[in-house]
Amino acid sequence: MKTTLRQRLLTSTLLLGCAGIAAPAYAQDTDSNPPVSAETQDVEADGAIVVTGSRITRRDLTSSSPVAVVGDEEFTLSGSVNVEQVINTLPQVVPGATSFSNNPGGGVATLNLRGLGSQRNLVLVNGRRYIFFDTSQVVDINTIPAFLIGSVDVVTGGASAVYGSDALAGVINFRMRDDLDGIIAGAQYNITGDGDGRRYNAYVAMGSDFADNRGNISVFAEYAKRGSIGQGDRDFSRFALSDGATGLVPGGSAGVPQGRIVAVGSAAAPTATVAAGTNYVGGGAFFFTPGTSRPYSGATDSYNYAPANFLMVPQERWTLGGFGEYEIADSVTAFAEVNFINNRVENELAATPLTQNVDFNVAQLCGRLSASDCTQITTIAGRQQAAQAASTGGNSAFPAFTAGTGQFGALAPGNVRLQVNSRFVQIANRNASDDRNAFRVLAGLKGDITDSLTYEAYYMYSRTRNSQIQEGNVSRSAFTRLAANGTCNPFGENQYSEACISGVSILAQNTDISELQVAQASISGPLFQFGSASSPVAFAAGVEWRSMGGQFIPDTALQSGDVVGFNAGQSTEGRYDAKEVFGEILVPLIEDGFIHRLELNGAGRYSDYSLDAVGGVYSYAGGARFAPIRDIEFRGQYQRAVRAPNVSELFGGQSIGFPPATDPCALASAATNSAIRAVYEATGVPSGSVGQAFLQPNTQIQGAFGGNPNLQEEVADTFTAGVVLRPSFIPRLNITLDYYDIEIKNAIATAGGGVNGILNLCYNVIQDATGPVCNLVSRDTQGIISGPPFVVSAGNANLASLATSGYDFQVDYDMPLGFSAWGQDESRLNFFFLLNYSDENDFVPVVGVDDTVECAGRFGLNCGNPTPKWKWSSRLSWLDGPVTTSVRWRHIGAVTDDDEATDFIVDRIEAVDYFDLTVGFNAADNFTLNLGVNNIFDKQPPIIGSNQEQANTYPGVYDVLGRDFFVSVQLRF
Repeated sequence: MKTTLRQRLLTSTLLLGCAGIAAPAYAQDTDSNPPVSAETQDVEADGAIVVTGSRITRRDLTSSSPVAVVGDEEFTLSGSVNVEQVINTLPQVVPGATSFSNNPGGGVATLNLRGLGSQRNLVLVNGRRYIFFDTSQVVDINTIPAFLIGSVDVVTGGASAVYGSDALAGVINFRMRDDLDGIIAGAQYNITGDGDGRRYNAYVAMGSDFADNRGNISVFAEYAKRGSIGQGDRDFSRFALSDGATGLVPGGSAGVPQGRIVAVGSAAAPTATVAAGTNYVGGGAFFFTPGTSRPYSGATDSYNYAPANFLMVPQERWTLGGFGEYEIADSVTAFAEVNFINNRVENELAATPLTQNVDFNVAQLCGRLSASDCTQITTIAGRQQAAQAASTGGNSAFPAFTAGTGQFGALAPGNVRLQVNSRFVQIANRNASDDRNAFRVLAGLKGDITDSLTYEAYYMYSRTRNSQIQEGNVSRSAFTRLAANGTCNPFGENQYSEACISGVSILAQNTDISELQVAQASISGPLFQFGSASSPVAFAAGVEWRSMGGQFIPDTALQSGDVVGFNAGQSTEGRYDAKEVFGEILVPLIEDGFIHRLELNGAGRYSDYSLDAVGGVYSYAGGARFAPIRDIEFRGQYQRAVRAPNVSELFGGQSIGFPPATDPCALASAATNSAIRAVYEATGVPSGSVGQAFLQPNTQIQGAFGGNPNLQEEVADTFTAGVVLRPSFIPRLNITLDYYDIEIKNAIATAGGGVNGILNLCYNVIQDATGPVCNLVSRDTQGIISGPPFVVSAGNANLASLATSGYDFQVDYDMPLGFSAWGQDESRLNFFFLLNYSDENDFVPVVGVDDTVECAGRFGLNCGNPTPKWKWSSRLSWLDGPVTTSVRWRHIGAVTDDDEATDFIVDRIEAVDYFDLTVGFNAADNFTLNLGVNNIFDKQPPIIGSNQEQANTYPGVYDVLGRDFFVSVQLRF
C-alpha cells in the first residue's frame, strides 16, 4: 500500500539519539504495521542502520550524543517550500541568512546552530558533504529539495572526529528518500492575509527498480517561485524608525535627495570655525528648495529609505536530480547521485547615497545658489583660503585628495571645499540580481568484504557559480569631477542632468565560484563480543581527501574601489586540501545483565592540511551510555573538534561593508566624559565636535573587511550529558533532558568583533588612542567615519573565543483515544514539546581584554539576532481516519539589548508566541490535500529603533508576513 501522511506522522521533532525512537502515529488501516513503541528500538539484524554522529552500523537508534530528528511530515504540516522555514523554528537554531535577508542579502538560506555561526556547523546530505554556495564554504539549505527529505538529524556538539572540519557546533544531516517506486507529483500555493507574497511550488519524482530488483533509479524535478514583499507594504516597516528623545520616531538616512552640504574643515581650520554663522556647520545645509538652504534637521529631513527595500526577497528556483544504485556483483554495488540547481534572487535597496568632498568654483556656484547661500559660501571660501595661505612647511590646510580612482589637487584660489551628501533617486533603486548555478556529482562502490565487514568508497565533485549584476551604482571619481565642473548639481532634489546621470552611473558585475572535491574510503564491522553483551564491539575506519577552492571575481569598477552603492571589493582566489585518516570504536560492555546497558565509544581523526599555519591537527571524542534499568538511561560525550579557516577567511580581498554600529564619539555623554575625551580627539574628532550627533549621520558605519592567509585552525571542546526516561508504566512516553557546553578557542573573527566591537573596545574599554585597536578607526577632517578611506578596518584574526551552554528538554507522547469521529477504528493524539534553555552564549572579541559580549537572552548591535534564554516548539496532532488536524506552538522568549552603556528606546523585546493550524485529508489512497494557516492570530513583529537589524525588527527571527495561508496537494501512482 502507499504510505500516507498520517502513517508517516511521527512526533515532528524528537531527540532520537537521546530517547530512542518515539512512537509514530499511524492511520488505522488494517494492513498497516503496528505502531513502534518506545521500548521496541532494536531492528532486525539485516536492518542495521547508521545514526548521524557515527559511521558504525548498529542495531538500535541511540547514541551518546543528543540527536534531534525532524520528520518529513513537519515540512508538509508547516506549509514549507524552503527548508529554512522548518529548520529555523528549532530551538537549537538561531536563524542565519533567510528569505527576509535583503541587506545584506545574497538570496541564500544558512543554518546557524547554537548561534555559533553558520561556518561552524556542518551540513550533510545522506551523511556526505554537499554544495557550498560561495567562498565561505557554507551550504545554502534551500538547494535541498524539501519534498524528498525523509528526515533531518541535528547533532549537538563537535563532530570533527567523525566528519572532519567545520563540525564544531554540530552536524545537520538531511536524509533523502531512497525508496521511490512509482511517481510522486505535488504542488503548493502560499499567500499572506494581506494578499501578497505569493509562493508557488511544483514537483515530480519517479523511481523504479530494474534488472530483477538488482538496481533502483530515481529522478526528480522541482520548480519554486516566491513573490516579493516591500517594506512599504507593512505598517510596521513603512518608515525607517530610530530612537528619539522619548520614543521611536521616523528616521532614515542623512544621505538625502535634496542634498545636504557641509563645509570641510581641517586641523588648522575646523569646520566649526570656517562655517561659523552659516547653514553649512554641524549637520550642514539642507536644500529643500533647489538653490536655497536651511539648517539640516535629522528629525524632519532624513530620507525614508524603507519603502524602497524588500521585506521578503523574490526567488525563482529550478532543481533537477537523480540517484540510483546497481548491484554489479554479490558484494559490489555501484551508487551515484546527481544534482543541479538554478537559483535566481533579487535584492533591492534605496537609491545610492554618496558622501564626497568636492572643490567648487565659488563664482560658478553662486550662479545656481540664492544670494544668502552665495554669501555664506563666499565667507566659507575666504576662511578656507586664509587657512590655506597660512599653511607652512608644505603642510597644506586643504591638501590634495583621492576620490575613488581620481586624484584631485589641493584647494585652489577661487574654490571652496564642501562635503556633498546626496542620494541618486534619479538613477533608480539599487538592485542586485543573483543567478546561481550549482551542481554535484557523486559516484561510488559499496559492499561486503566478508560476512561481517563492509566497505564504501566514493568521489564527489560540486561546483557553484554565481553571477551578480548590480544596477544603481555611482562612480565616486566621476561625480567628484562632474560636480566640480558644474555638470552635476547636488544643490536640490532632481537637479542632476541627463549628462550627469549618464556620466556617473555604473552597471557592475561580479562572479563567485566555489568548488569542493571529496574522495573517501571506509570499512566497518564487528571485531569481537564480550560475554556480558549481546552486541559485538564494532569499528569503522577510513581515509579521506578533500579539496576546497573558490574565487570572487569583481569587475574592474568594483575592484577599483570607485563604486558607491553596493560594496566594492578586491578579488578572492585560493585553494587548499586536507588528507585525513579516521577511526571509531563502539564497545558494548553489558547488555541485559545485572544492568540494562553499559556502552563506551571513541573516535579519532588526524588531518594534514596544505595550509602552513594549520598543518597537522587531531580531533577525538569519547562517550558512554549507562542504563541501570530499561526505563532510564544516562549518557555523556566529550569531543575535541577543529575547524580550518575557509577560503574567504584566508584569501578574501578587501571589501567594504555597512554594518549597523554606534560611534561612541557621537553620543551626548562623550562631551562630558573628561576621562576619555582626549581619546576622541586623538583619534581625529575635532574638540568642538565631541558628543555631537552629526558625527554619526547614519545608523550604519562603513567597515573594511578582508582575509588573512596566516590564520590558524579553531579548536573546540564540547561536552554533552543527558538523561532519558522511557517509563514502562506509561507506554509511548519519552522524556529527555540534555546539557551541552561548547567552548571555541582561537576563534576566527573580524578584528575586535567587527565595526561596532572595535569602536566599543577603543573608546569604552581599552581607551588607548595609539593602541592597535584604535588605529583601526579612520576619520575624515570633520571626525566622521564617512567612507573610503575613512572606515573602520576589521580584517580576520584568531583573536576571539566563543562559549555556549544550556539545556535541551523534550517530551513526546502518542496516545490512543479509544474512539473515532470518522468511524474508522480509534483515533490518536500525537504530542511533542522541544525546549531549549540557553544558559550562556558569550563572545570575547579579543582574548586577554576584559570585554565579554554576553548574548544569552540578548539582542543588538553586538550579538545580532535575538538569542532568547527560553525557546520552544510544540505540536499537537489528532489523527482520525482520513483526517489529520495539527496545531503548532512556537515560543520565542524575551530578550534585552546587549549594550548596557546605551539607553535605547527599546531595550527589551517581550516574549512572542505564534500558533499554526493544519488540516490534512486523504481524499483517496493516492491523493492527499493539506490546508493550513501559519500565525493564526496575525501576530505582528516587535518594533525596534536604532538597535534593529532591518525593517524595524529582526525579520529572520520574528514573523513579518503576518497571517499566512497555504494549500498543497500530492498525487502518488
